[in-house]
Amino acid sequence: MKPTLALLFSLALGCALSAQGLKDLQKKASGMVKGAGTATGFTEEEAARALKEAFSKGTEWGVAMVSKENGYFGNPKIKIPFPPDAQQVESRLRSMGMNALCDNVVLSVNRAAEDAGPQAKAIFLKAIQSMTLNDAIQLIKGGEQSGTDYLKKSTRTDLVNAFKPIVQTSLDKVGATRFWTQTMETYNKIPLVQKVNPDLVDFATQKAVDGLFTMVAEEERKIRKDPLARSSELLKKVFGSN
Repeated sequence: MKPTLALLFSLALGCALSAQGLKDLQKKASGMVKGAGTATGFTEEEAARALKEAFSKGTEWGVAMVSKENGYFGNPKIKIPFPPDAQQVESRLRSMGMNALCDNVVLSVNRAAEDAGPQAKAIFLKAIQSMTLNDAIQLIKGGEQSGTDYLKKSTRTDLVNAFKPIVQTSLDKVGATRFWTQTMETYNKIPLVQKVNPDLVDFATQKAVDGLFTMVAEEERKIRKDPLARSSELLKKVFGSN
């Protein structure tokens, strides 16, 4: 009986992989295939390519999830609220019956994040394709979101730089800048309050990137627990079904 993709991929990405890493995986997988009556095996380089493909699929899913309408706004895990420095502003204005103004700010900020989301795809793919063999081996042996942590380290600065101008443009387009200015002006006119005016663009950008990584981590955990969740031709070829 031929080894299944699920079994072989679990050896690569599952928690049960021993500290010997990829070489041990290669021995086990090659032995299973030879025992099935074929000499098909795979090299470490091919395994690394398969891992890159797996993480590419995961990041594509994460980007797709945040980029659609309500990708941020409709997801409690990553919905962007008022900036911490302005939460007292929201509370005070809502107590004065200005719920609509506050709701417009929150909605428009999340729409801006959704507009920026697609920019992440190329940045993620570049980082994944630049991954070394050693990087891939370490990811195999890593924790449930080691791939996401790798991407955070290698792409966060680029993502922030790419997201910020789009967030700014989108905030202007959907009216967030106007709503924000109106909100801050209304609050700052209240007697005796401490005046505030956080940088909305920077806050929205940072939270948009945070939310993206949250979704990528979620998909990585899914891949590690359910190997068939994100299959591909490359994975089938490397982990053997011919």
